[in-house]
Amino acid sequence: MGNSRTSLEFDERIVPDETDQGIVSVHLKRYVFASPLCRSKQVLDVACGTGYGTYYLAAFVERVVGVDRSQEAIAYAKRRYGDPKAEFYVMDACELAFQHESFDLVCSFETIEHLGDVGAYLKGVVRVLRPDGLYLVSTPCVKRSTRAPQNPFHTQEWSPRDFKALLETRFASVRLFGQRRRQSALHRFLQRADMFHLHTKISFPAFTKRLSRAVGTTPFADMSLEDLEIIENHLQGAMWMVGICSGPRKMGRESL
Repeated sequence: MGNSRTSLEFDERIVPDETDQGIVSVHLKRYVFASPLCRSKQVLDVACGTGYGTYYLAAFVERVVGVDRSQEAIAYAKRRYGDPKAEFYVMDACELAFQHESFDLVCSFETIEHLGDVGAYLKGVVRVLRPDGLYLVSTPCVKRSTRAPQNPFHTQEWSPRDFKALLETRFASVRLFGQRRRQSALHRFLQRADMFHLHTKISFPAFTKRLSRAVGTTPFADMSLEDLEIIENHLQGAMWMVGICSGPRKMGRESL
């Protein structure tokens, strides 16, 4: 792919054909989680990146539309993940150019933490959702909300309490799920005992792989879908949150 891989990776987009299995599994797990809710529905995948998740959902839906602001990512999606039920368009997450109430379900994974205008984004999501529609969202799970995350690509990150409160400004019902690795009891115990967080400072992949296997946990880079779980209300120790939101609150002209 030449130089295209560098620019796709620069803003955290996943290229499954070229990315570690563990990272792909983390992201694809959310689409697997979403798939039963998408059956025979009109679905919008906001910030779809290279389109692998949109393509996955195409097997379950009536129609799925993937949008992303990157022309390069959408061009890749059209080449690599073409499907009769899937469409791809260049579009900003905060400026969704669809008619009111066009979709039964909107999913948008690992998007909201990147945005400068979260209000405009959520307003657009609510506008394009039908009254009985669902919004599925994921974001990193942190203990304290911050507008200065360690990840330089993120503008903000939320604690579970604050994230739920944010979503409830736009949805009548919000259910939060925790996404995490499946780890052995010994691995979890050692992490809890690591008060100096030394495990986050080790930068030798071969060593950390051997260490993970030694305590009975699949190394992060080798994880499959089965090595990850998404469980409602299991947010303590989760690395990511996944929300299922219903009852979109339409205000003023959004309901027209």
